[in-house]
Amino acid sequence: MYKYLTKNKLLLVLFIAISLFLAACGSDDNNNDTDNSSDNNSEEPSEQTVDSEMGEVTIPANPENVLAPYHEDTLLALGITPTAKWAIGESVQDYLEEELQDVETIEWTMPLEQVLSYEPDLIILENTLDSYEGSYEDYSAIAPTYVMSQEETSDWQVQLKRFGELLGKEDEAEQAIADYEAKVEEANTQLQDTLGEESVAFMWVVGGKYFLFEENRHTAKMIYSELGVKVPELVKDLGETETNWDPISLEKLSEIEADHVVILGSEDDEGIETLNNSNVWQNTKAVQNDQVYHFEDESNWTNNGIKAYEQTIDELINIFK
Repeated sequence: MYKYLTKNKLLLVLFIAISLFLAACGSDDNNNDTDNSSDNNSEEPSEQTVDSEMGEVTIPANPENVLAPYHEDTLLALGITPTAKWAIGESVQDYLEEELQDVETIEWTMPLEQVLSYEPDLIILENTLDSYEGSYEDYSAIAPTYVMSQEETSDWQVQLKRFGELLGKEDEAEQAIADYEAKVEEANTQLQDTLGEESVAFMWVVGGKYFLFEENRHTAKMIYSELGVKVPELVKDLGETETNWDPISLEKLSEIEADHVVILGSEDDEGIETLNNSNVWQNTKAVQNDQVYHFEDESNWTNNGIKAYEQTIDELINIFK
């Protein structure tokens, strides 16, 4: 009897042990399935569908080769090096060359063969497509193509935020804008201390002609509205900024009563020589008081990107230390 009971107990213990082992294996399998399912669910999508000026477009979630001609300023602000940089012949956006000197150029008309050769995985175009050689359908056949709205094209802050969304760089966009706002606030204080109520005019001299910046033209908009620099009366009289930028006559420049004048353009330009030899110009207030400043590179002053604005602020502060 004793031996019989012991044998049965051993069988019972063995059965329980096997059952527990099988249950544990099943639990591990379930846990593994749950973990795998969780891993699969946590994977980021490889694509995203967004609204553009041309309707919905599906783009890569994290594109590596981005082509956004003339808007490399925004890409660089987000820490992205473009696959090619905008150019008109040999002319490029010089103020970006420190970061883009090793990047190849693409002609401003976006020739299809050139675009194809760079193998972009995302193309970003301005809202007006007339200046491009190809059509929207042509570029879309090469890579997903996002067309900006008019506001995204012209307003750098709107553009920066949108690029951040498209390229998975929302945090970088927010930080760039926060840094810019802090820079503007500091510059505003400095310029109020150094300039006070003194006015400043900005003029681009090119091809023997004189282009006076209106209040809303390029970086002048930021200088007058954000930095609080006083607008000269002649600049106010120019009125609203038009698409076509008409030059001002040398005779009209005699009316400029700005305390300071910043001239942009090559010193070899015939227009500079004309100014130097003109009694009209030499008798203006800024010239008489030796308050005329000259910059050879106008590229950052005639652009609207965040890097252009920040570089212009630095140069302006340096003038009026």
